[in-house]
Formats: sequence, C-alpha cells, structure tokens
Amino acid sequence: MKTDELTNRNRAEVLVQALPFIQRYNGRTIVIKYGGNAMTSEVLKEQVMEDIVLLTMVGVKVVVVHGGGPEISSLMKRLGKVPQFIDGLRVTDQETVDIAEMVLAGKVNKSLVSLLQTKGGRAIGVSGMDGRLIEAKLKDPRYGYVGDVTRINPQMITDMLDDGYIPVVSTLGWDKEGHIYNINGDTAAGAIAAAIGAERMIMMTDISGIMRDKDDPDSLISELTVPEAQELCQNGVVQGGMIPKVECCIDALEHGVKAVVIIDGRVPHALLMEILTNEGAGTMIRSSGSC
Repeated sequence: MKTDELTNRNRAEVLVQALPFIQRYNGRTIVIKYGGNAMTSEVLKEQVMEDIVLLTMVGVKVVVVHGGGPEISSLMKRLGKVPQFIDGLRVTDQETVDIAEMVLAGKVNKSLVSLLQTKGGRAIGVSGMDGRLIEAKLKDPRYGYVGDVTRINPQMITDMLDDGYIPVVSTLGWDKEGHIYNINGDTAAGAIAAAIGAERMIMMTDISGIMRDKDDPDSLISELTVPEAQELCQNGVVQGGMIPKVECCIDALEHGVKAVVIIDGRVPHALLMEILTNEGAGTMIRSSGSC
C-alpha cells in the first residue's frame, strides 16, 4: 500500500511538472516526421501512437507525416524487383511509383490510422495527392518519378485539425498532368509544417541528434541556431545523410516554422520528453532568439 501511495504521488508530481508545457502547447500545432526504427519496431510504434494521442488529449494539434522506405523495398523484393538508389534517393520508375503508392497510401498509412484510433485518437489518413495537398515537379530524370515540392495546399489539413482529427499524411505528390511522384519524407514534412504555420516540427530519426563527434553520444548538441547548423554542415561535423535532414530543417525555419527538433525515435516516449519536459530530447534548431 505504501509503495502504491508513493507511485501515485509521483504520478501526480509528474503531471504538475508537465502543466506549464501543456499550457504552452495547448492549441498549437506540431508536425511529426515519423519513420526509422520507431516505425519498424511494433513496440516503439505503439508507444509513439500513444504519445501522439496523449498530446492531442491535452490540446496539442498534431500532424503526422510518414514515409515507408523499408516497406517499399520489401514489397519490391517480393515482386522480384531490385531497389536502386542514387545519392540516397530511390530510383522510381513507373512500376516502383505504383508500388510506393500501394505501400504509402495504402498499407502504411491505414495501419497508422488504425493504431491511433485503437489508442483513442481520431485520425484521418490522406496522401499528398488528396485535395491537391502536395503539388510537385520532377526532381531529376536520373531518379525517375521522384519529386520536388512546388506547392502545399494546406486547407484540408487545417480543416481536419480544427475538427479535432489527427491528419496522417503519406508523402506522395502530383503534378497537373496527373503524374504521381515519390516525395522525400523530410522535405514533405518541412513544407507542410511551413504551410500550416506549425509551432514545431519534430523529425524522428535513428540517431540521438546532431553530435560534434558522431562516435561519442556525450557530444550531443542540444540547441543550435540556423547559422550554427550551417557552419556544422560546412566544416564536416554534419555528414552524410544528416546533411539533407539539416537542410530540410533550415528550409522549414526560413519559411516560418518556429523550431525544428531532431530526436531519436528509438528512445521510448521521446516525443513526450521533447514536448512536456524542460530538458527535451535530441537537437533543437531555431532561427534565432529563444523558443
């Protein structure tokens, strides 16, 4: 009994400590780019969906933007098609874009919607083609049907948020000729966050954040300004696949997002630690001043 009383007292204290953060984000919008191990691990996936539902229950408006690269590759292999990449981007011919559409707008999107709803949330799954949400153009003929975002039409997203739903967006785009494009998830999330005036964008990745030494977890940088992030890219501290992620963060900030955070999706409840605690999680990049 004494242990139970202590546990309940601790729970109450946690809620009280979270109150200032709940007040701060009540009615505000955050965009979550969801992928990596947090998506492929069923246990982590459930925890992320629980975190999202909890945030919505305390008044935070959440948009989920997801990829599905591993699932696309898996289906391609089952169909006897070998995935090919150039500069980290999937080469997407017509057959591959058909597969991407099936996986992203179908299996992955609807499974996330279903899981959010089993956790008590109200979710609606859409692709970037629905409501002309993501307009795109061909990025480079070398990549096939890989697109660059040309325009975001956010009305559908804002309407869903205003009605209390969690929009779950798969990153497919289209052009006015009806071509479908596979869009990089980080790019799409940043463009959507900017278009809806998000308070914060959170990118769930497979690393702890930006580190001065990639082999030393203790060198994690908790906060950066845009000029500082650009300098780290230029001097080689940020390398490889992290460079385009940081560039997407900077682009979102330059188009009005107040702060972008790169967090480790492998850490249970990293979302709640970022939003509802003072220490946060991962690396925050901001334009200037405090966030």
